[in-house]
Amino acid sequence: MSAAWTVFAKEWVDALRDRRTLAVVLLSSVLLGPLVLVALSALVASFESRAERREVVLAGAVHAPTLVNYIARQGFTVKEAPADHEAQLRRAELGDPVLVIPPDFEAALRRAEAPRLVLVSDSANKRAEAGVGRVQRLVTGFNRERGTLALALRGVAAELLEPVRLDERDLANPQTRGTQITAMLPFFVLMAVLYGALNAALDSTAGERERGSLEPLLMNPASPLALVLGKWAAVSAVGLLIAVLSCFSFIPAQWLLQGDALAALFQFGVREALWFVAVIAPFAAALSAVLMAVAIRCRSVKEAQASTAVVVLGVSLLPLFGLLNPGAEERWHFWVPALAQNTLMTRVIKGEALGAEALGVSLLVCALLTLAGVAFVARVLRRAAVR
Repeated sequence: MSAAWTVFAKEWVDALRDRRTLAVVLLSSVLLGPLVLVALSALVASFESRAERREVVLAGAVHAPTLVNYIARQGFTVKEAPADHEAQLRRAELGDPVLVIPPDFEAALRRAEAPRLVLVSDSANKRAEAGVGRVQRLVTGFNRERGTLALALRGVAAELLEPVRLDERDLANPQTRGTQITAMLPFFVLMAVLYGALNAALDSTAGERERGSLEPLLMNPASPLALVLGKWAAVSAVGLLIAVLSCFSFIPAQWLLQGDALAALFQFGVREALWFVAVIAPFAAALSAVLMAVAIRCRSVKEAQASTAVVVLGVSLLPLFGLLNPGAEERWHFWVPALAQNTLMTRVIKGEALGAEALGVSLLVCALLTLAGVAFVARVLRRAAVR
């Protein structure tokens, strides 16, 4: 253990000494998540501010004073659409859909006919697309009011229009609804661990071979297992350090969130950050061992980067399965590294209990991967020392 501690101190100092690589990792892994979160909050805040203006853009408003009156009574302001509104919608210069009213709108209503309105939008224009539902609800409300008045004039109860009433009840608590925004946090933490451990793992294995310092290192009286334990502990510590910084970076990022609704939904504090660290620590150890096992057989850092691309791709894609799969959690999720950690951290965000079985299974898988990776690297170094 004394030899392993010496190797750990040496590798730790070397990892921190490479300031350029460390700065790139910190900027890409630690700051990327908060920056994306702040950018997303700015986008949501822009939609909220547009909704608060309560404006409806009409083309031909002069042809429908009855509709304009109804819209005004709902608290909305009517704006006349520009002549080239279709071109502006395509160029995303106009951020609201346009309701086109035919010239015979009022005459059709008097004849008890149904005039045809056209709601013009562009699905590629996200700002305009977000207002389509608001205009549709206004038109539906106008139709309901006209139908109710027509029935009242004929002495028919308006309740006949709605024989069944539907009430909605949302079972999700505010913290669970907030996962629509915070569901991306576990992914950024996993990427921080991956890229934090990747550079250190490659440098301590393939980098030693490329520099020609591996053979002199094996000539020391320390056993290959002690060397591997020291290197593995240093790589794991670097990955865990980046993970801790990434977890706690989301706390000050909340101060920069724009919009009260988003800030109320985003509930991520010290407790959640500590749980994130507890969940990700075994994964950081296992990932470090796997990366070292893949890179130890490579003779250069460039070759090791190509060899570890499969591991990087797997860790990057597996968490996306949980984001793209709308169904419930499956028990086998906790047997898959990266996916298990993503699922557990999502539970933390939702405020749910992690579960002893889920934690135990994920910890067991990480322990087995760590033992296998460390044993493989020690075996390779033992053979190299004999030669």
